[in-house]
Amino acid sequence: MAKLCFIGLGTMGYPMAGHLANAGHTVRVWNRTHSKALQWADNHSGQACESIAEAAKDADAVLLCVGRDSDVRELISAEGGIATHLKPGTLIIDHTTTSSSLAQEMHSYCQTHQLIFADAPVSGGEQGAIQGQLSLMVGCDEKHFDTLKSLTAPYTKAIERLGNAGAGQATKMVNQICIAGLVQGLAEGLLMAQAQNLDIAKVVSVISQGAAGSWQMENRHQTMSQGEYNHGFAVDWMRKDLGICLDEARQSGISLPVTALVDQFYAELQALGQGRSDTSALLYRLQQLNPSS
Repeated sequence: MAKLCFIGLGTMGYPMAGHLANAGHTVRVWNRTHSKALQWADNHSGQACESIAEAAKDADAVLLCVGRDSDVRELISAEGGIATHLKPGTLIIDHTTTSSSLAQEMHSYCQTHQLIFADAPVSGGEQGAIQGQLSLMVGCDEKHFDTLKSLTAPYTKAIERLGNAGAGQATKMVNQICIAGLVQGLAEGLLMAQAQNLDIAKVVSVISQGAAGSWQMENRHQTMSQGEYNHGFAVDWMRKDLGICLDEARQSGISLPVTALVDQFYAELQALGQGRSDTSALLYRLQQLNPSS
């Protein structure tokens, strides 16, 4: 069992930290909104800390699940950040979705401070976090992978080391690119089913068993058809992630036309006040464009 510091108790981090505590680790948590940390400590065997220094004290590993590149950089390398409070050799596991360049930067920074950094973004959404069934894409030195794999096992369904620092984030870009096109395709398919007055449950029952089947279809078709969009990853965060993908594509000199188009659709959803809706709200956008469907 390890002494762990978990930072970031959002939709994903809250249950992930809970799985670590339930597995028997000693877990200290910190969150910008301290009331969320106190709520977590009321529901789990662990300690809510008022400062990063308190949370990181004597930690064997630190796990981050925050929002953006700037958050990770501030938490690790800013004055008074995590790096100043950790013993040499401490492992920092970053579950945040960031740019791969940020992961490489943090890896280099941690090396100079005798710390170990690994980028390990996750996929599986809120449901996967709650059920402890997440997929982890890891970029780290090979010699540290087994330790990371063991520590994250309580909430992991699948895990793979893809290479050194930044490789996990690069793989998460692939993940988000694939999801964007799938959700848009599902939204258009459901719109067609509605326009043809088909029984959506029966339609999905048939087509999900063939080449059209996907995780998105299985887990989102019912809520989408019922106009419920509060079941997962928010549009605002997806736009952040797709922005990272499109920036990297430009730097690499490649074109991602479908990703760029779906990113525009998500921007339209934000303009419609749907930024906090989950990514399957692409159907809502189509319904606004096709009110007779």
